[in-house]
Amino acid sequence: MPFEIGSSALMQTRSKNTRVDDAYDRLKFEITHSKLPPGSQAPEPDIAERLGMSRTPVREALIRLEADGLVNLVPRRGVRVLGVSVQDLVEVYDILSALEPLAISNLAGRTIAPKDLEKLEDLIRDMDLALERNNLDAWADAEDGFYRLLLALGQNRRLEKVVLGLYDQVRRGRMVLLRLRGVPVATVQTYRDILAAIVSGDGPGAYRQSHACRQRTLETFCELFRTSQLSQI
Repeated sequence: MPFEIGSSALMQTRSKNTRVDDAYDRLKFEITHSKLPPGSQAPEPDIAERLGMSRTPVREALIRLEADGLVNLVPRRGVRVLGVSVQDLVEVYDILSALEPLAISNLAGRTIAPKDLEKLEDLIRDMDLALERNNLDAWADAEDGFYRLLLALGQNRRLEKVVLGLYDQVRRGRMVLLRLRGVPVATVQTYRDILAAIVSGDGPGAYRQSHACRQRTLETFCELFRTSQLSQI
């Protein structure tokens, strides 16, 4: 006799998954946007109360966040938000500068729908506008949107998932370092060049441009760590 899940049990499972996803998304946002700063620590019941949720979905969400490298679960002490060290940046950007260019170069020669191409161009214009207004948050949002759309258009869901996970690991540290550095003016032209290479079918060119961009960013961030005498952010 085949195994069947009753409708009531199925609804309960879906409801639980929704609560876990909600707790995960809310906590990840607070961590990556520095609402929960590195080093902050709290018992699980306090976190559950803060979210207005029961402890079970919060616990499962925290286990996922620990797997993402964003928190550390400390026995009998709850959860501690992890900081980003220069070694963390080096490790993440080493992987990112290999996988992200691969995803981008795979787009070269493919037909990109006019609406998607227009959106990519709009995001580059948004970066330009943010530069004019010296709006770092708007620039970072537009850059993030540009990369995320390129990943989505690549239609390699496993690769996309891995790269997005890397974004989450360094997002908070990246924003702190960007504020120390200021808005990177030259980078916008790099994104125009990457998009031009994709549209023209130049896969190797798109790879080189993307890889070099991430390597320059890593070098700049490492230098900021050194000159600012930071241990972690």
